[in-house]
Amino acid sequence: MCEAKEENGEMRALYLGRFQPYHLGHHTVIKEMVSDADEVIICIGSAQKSHEVDNPFTAGERYLMISKSLRDEGIFNFYIIPILDVNWNAVWVSHVESLIPPVDVVFAHNPLIERLFKERGYNVRVPFLFNRKEYSGREIRRRILNDESWEHLVPRAVVEVIKEINGIRRLKDLEKSDTE
Repeated sequence: MCEAKEENGEMRALYLGRFQPYHLGHHTVIKEMVSDADEVIICIGSAQKSHEVDNPFTAGERYLMISKSLRDEGIFNFYIIPILDVNWNAVWVSHVESLIPPVDVVFAHNPLIERLFKERGYNVRVPFLFNRKEYSGREIRRRILNDESWEHLVPRAVVEVIKEINGIRRLKDLEKSDTE
């Protein structure tokens, strides 16, 4: 593991997620990270997945959700990098390392990601989970599918992106089976 802070005096942090969709829980964690770190690297995991009920949005759409939300807050010290799944845990961290600059700290609340980065010698912090019951992609997708209120759970920019791409219709179409 390379220590970016030792090399240039700045702290660089890494945050990984699927962001299906990006929500206020993610947003709160990243806002806290940018107050401590000079740069935040945001990795969009499972970037190859889209057009599935559990993964309805493309990597590009998720990129827009994140970047517009952060820019609306006046946050510009971030980079977004899509990461494809390699489906081989023993090499996954090496795969991520090949796509990102060196980082000082990894923020992860997925126990597997936490374990894999710790085994490689990284400083891993588990971010505070902000109202995890409501601020979860699964809950937001469930609410969209059931015509329940969901817009208050995501930044305004995410609502705009989902409407722009007709994401509500997409999600409802994806839920249908071929017997309907």
